[in-house]
Amino acid sequence: MAKTIVRKRRVARRGWTRADVKELKQHSKNKSRVTTISRALKRTPGALRQKARALGIPLGHQRAKKK
Repeated sequence: MAKTIVRKRRVARRGWTRADVKELKQHSKNKSRVTTISRALKRTPGALRQKARALGIPLGHQRAKKK
């Protein structure tokens, strides 16, 4: 039997523009959910968390604990 070669898709990486960072900071101030930010910026939640940590800003909101 002949083996088929499976080719992986290359990941297209996009750099962060000043506008992207500004929008991320605004979402941080508004305490938007990470999934909402992810859709708006067309980036993965993991990428958003990494960039927010690098910038030193909080991301997302914490749900209030039930008593």
